Amino acid sequence: MRLLLTAVNAKYIHSNPAVYSLKAAAGELSAHVELAEFTINHRTEEILREIYQRKPDVLLFSCYIWNIRQVKELILECRKVLPETPIWLGGPEVSFSAEKLLKEYPQVTGILTGEGEESFRELAECYVNKKNSWERIPGAVFRRKGTDARDAEDIQVNAPGRPLNLSALPFPYQDLTDFTHRILYYESSRGCPFSCSYCLSSIEKQVRFRDLTLVRQELQYFLDAKVPQVKFVDRTFNCSHRHAMAVWTYLLEHDNGITNFHFEIAADLLNEEELQLMAGMRPGLIQLEIGVQSTNLKTLSAIHRKTDLENLKNYVEKIRRMGTIHQHLDLIAGLPYEDYRSFGESFNQVFAMKPDQLQLGFLKVLDGTVLKEEAQTYGIVCREEAPYEVLYTRWISFSEILQLKAIEEMVEIYYNSHQFQYTLERLIPVFPSPFVFFEKLAGFYEQEELKGRNHSRIQRYEILLAFIRTVCSEEENRYRELLTVDLYRREKLKSRPDFGTDQSPYQKQIRKIRSHVGKRCHVEVLTAWSYRPVYLVFDYEKRDPLTKDALVTRFIETEEEVV
Repeated sequence: MRLLLTAVNAKYIHSNPAVYSLKAAAGELSAHVELAEFTINHRTEEILREIYQRKPDVLLFSCYIWNIRQVKELILECRKVLPETPIWLGGPEVSFSAEKLLKEYPQVTGILTGEGEESFRELAECYVNKKNSWERIPGAVFRRKGTDARDAEDIQVNAPGRPLNLSALPFPYQDLTDFTHRILYYESSRGCPFSCSYCLSSIEKQVRFRDLTLVRQELQYFLDAKVPQVKFVDRTFNCSHRHAMAVWTYLLEHDNGITNFHFEIAADLLNEEELQLMAGMRPGLIQLEIGVQSTNLKTLSAIHRKTDLENLKNYVEKIRRMGTIHQHLDLIAGLPYEDYRSFGESFNQVFAMKPDQLQLGFLKVLDGTVLKEEAQTYGIVCREEAPYEVLYTRWISFSEILQLKAIEEMVEIYYNSHQFQYTLERLIPVFPSPFVFFEKLAGFYEQEELKGRNHSRIQRYEILLAFIRTVCSEEENRYRELLTVDLYRREKLKSRPDFGTDQSPYQKQIRKIRSHVGKRCHVEVLTAWSYRPVYLVFDYEKRDPLTKDALVTRFIETEEEVV
């Protein structure tokens, strides 16, 4: 008997922690369980071929908003080539619409809703021992025995299981061979104490924690293996000060100098003790994802999100000043009471916090959430199919949503990439606000028909320079120099960019400086920002441990300083 747990991930670098947890939870039955991981970039026929060639006795799919469309297609095709193979589904995308999906897809045998470890173990036992008695499997939704697969009304819905004891679950990663160059996901808690109406995690208010003794052992396993990155999937990692301090203290004391740990936190819940601990960490040991979502107080109240914005801003600033922790701040467009103008205000306020990344997300109206029930009240209209993204609301039009998507693309290319840091620091203040800057840049892309093209890195610099000419042409030479600095701080180029300023009048001094610093460095001269030439030395063997930028040293005659 072979059960095939199948995951279709968003990218190769991602892994699916669910299928590994289910296999581990099967215990002695895990010998009958196989895993198959693909990505949404695989063609359906490729996935179908591999599934068919593996000839599973039972086929199971892990379902999420990013893969459900492809999974539905696979359900239809797998039934044709494997007509006798039972097909089961599980995951958040099917847990809240199980009966509806069974009626739509008679090819599906059943669905495991909610937490899957105990349910899957019992399902595996039924198949391995040929019991075929699913009535006692917690959270299972299936067609009763003896009914026609087309008889959609004869469906049994089992009661959900009790919340699992996280400390009783086995560690899912016994072999890291398949995780080279991939992100590992790890959970030390489940549930969330907050009630954000758009989030599935808000359904379970009680937070359950894995025993810290186990957590420490498992973290050490990652540290010993020197994995590049571990992402905690805990919904609000620092909701328990004791738990967060224990984990962060262990990482500080056992840092291997390589592994990065990612945490999703509520910044307004931080305290000075936690900040003091963070201040002693290696640059890049941890990174933080902080969901702001909106700074509109009426919006935050409508989505039942309790946030002390001043406290959040205070702690984000303190962490930023450390210069050792990457901070990723999130906003969500399409929430109640948030119109285009107020979203711009939220954007500007979060941008002012100077996050390392600013993520513009768009509301997804998910089955099982409070906001799904309230959508009609708020006039929220979303896509019918996954990812159920907002189209418009009472406060924001579809046209404005499209405009925000264009702005999101500009933020990703020009801000979150960190490739234009020095240029943007000078350019953005020319505009009334950061939001207006990205709005105008998006408009330039539209006007010049640049959207939808796969531009090279150099082309993106050239496009930004072309945009600069339209807004402050008199400063073009200054921005040429800044763009060149941004290029060289990332890497030593084999050929000089076309927009780089003429360096030939300064070759004598450049050669003199290079004789002191060595050929490993690049020397660039700036003339447009000072009354006398400024020489910058880019040392690629001395990089910022967080940003990986080259160390830049400035020479003005005999003066020298790091910039």
